[in-house]
Amino acid sequence: MPASSVSPRAARSLAEVNADIRALWTRGGRLTPEGRREYERLLAEWAAVVQRDVVEAA
Repeated sequence: MPASSVSPRAARSLAEVNADIRALWTRGGRLTPEGRREYERLLAEWAAVVQRDVVEAA
């Protein structure tokens, strides 16, 4: 998923995205198909935030 598709939420901090990922897994340890889609979206957002932070640090 390109970073542009997650740009509205990419302004969030890495800690916020990590918290959402952790919360998703603590809801029962297994993901429904909807939960899997949310997880994939969060991973894409996480990657976009990491990339943004690396670019800002450079």
